[in-house]
Amino acid sequence: MNALAARWAGEVRADGNSVFSAAGVWPLLAFLTDGAEGAAREELADALGLAADQAAGAARELLGLLECAEGVEAALGLWTARTVELEEAWAAGLPAEAHGVLTGDAEADRAALDAWAAKRTGGRIGRMPVRLDRDGSLVLATASALRTDWEEPFTGDIGAWTGGRPTGEDVAGLRRTTTDLDAVGVARAPGGAVTEARVRGTNGLDVHLLLGEERMTPGQVLEAGAEILGGRLTAVPGGRLPLGVAGPGVCVARQRVREPAPPSVVLAAMEFELTSEHDFLTHRDLFGLVTATDGRPGHFPGISRAPLGLRSARQTATAVFSAEGFRATAVTAAEAVWLSAEELPYETTVVRAAFDRPFGFLAVHRASGLVLTAGWVSEPKVWREEDYGWPEEGDGTPVVF
Repeated sequence: MNALAARWAGEVRADGNSVFSAAGVWPLLAFLTDGAEGAAREELADALGLAADQAAGAARELLGLLECAEGVEAALGLWTARTVELEEAWAAGLPAEAHGVLTGDAEADRAALDAWAAKRTGGRIGRMPVRLDRDGSLVLATASALRTDWEEPFTGDIGAWTGGRPTGEDVAGLRRTTTDLDAVGVARAPGGAVTEARVRGTNGLDVHLLLGEERMTPGQVLEAGAEILGGRLTAVPGGRLPLGVAGPGVCVARQRVREPAPPSVVLAAMEFELTSEHDFLTHRDLFGLVTATDGRPGHFPGISRAPLGLRSARQTATAVFSAEGFRATAVTAAEAVWLSAEELPYETTVVRAAFDRPFGFLAVHRASGLVLTAGWVSEPKVWREEDYGWPEEGDGTPVVF
């Protein structure tokens, strides 16, 4: 899952805010993989980094881990139209009470799914990221929310933003001093040096802040963070950094003080509140969705025998970093529609004409070509059951067809 997050980070642009959750999309892709076949199954498994026959079990394990983690809430939901009969083996692998119904009433279905998203994210995300019209036959979604308060809170401060937008303007800054020198470190990644600051939460959740050299891309910086987290890249802790400029944003100096004091780290950061929308179909290869979204049915026979085709896959994510703590939510959804599965062997030409709005007419004498009657129809006759219904048995009334 972290590998998917690192690859996704490579698509982040440097000229705007972004927040995303691989933990939201990974189990969703895993359950799709479990029900897919052919090229769609292979592509999804490649995106997961896991064998297809292990996908569903790993997704259940991941969701169970998230549900048990303090400060984290995670849920998976499935909604299907009544015409979609699920394969028993696939449905049995879903969490208990995950299955709901799409009624076909787009407004009612939208309200129900939006309410589910809002409930699972504490109201921070109030809309399910799907189209949800009457053609929708299946929606598979995940929702997550995490929350932690800092072990050592920050104090508010005025900060000066020196890069990006708004350059040089006063912004909402945060500052704190800690004696934990290992809370800051500098690593040498292939793309350049990266400074990591770990902000510890009270419930086992931490936030790692990452600052790279100015020439580095967001993808390079975030990938370096994933490498540090995975132990494939080592960060030199603050207590072992040399005097002077020791890394991006880091300077180590000797300072005179009035009373004896242990070495310390002064961490300056900025408050942020982010919301991002992601359309996975803009990077289909990254998420293994090239074949699965090609507009043809039959890629997911393990989910249902109904001719389903994946129409969309999206995510809405939020993050708030404040003096007291960190909050993040994400709702991820994939929507499938009913597609025709039959391919007929022959073709012909069909001309259809519908006079279903005001029209004119001419009554013509064939031999002479004379127009005997002409007219315009703007209000056709109203249908009445007594004029065209079936007669009572044995009453002898003629029936007009």
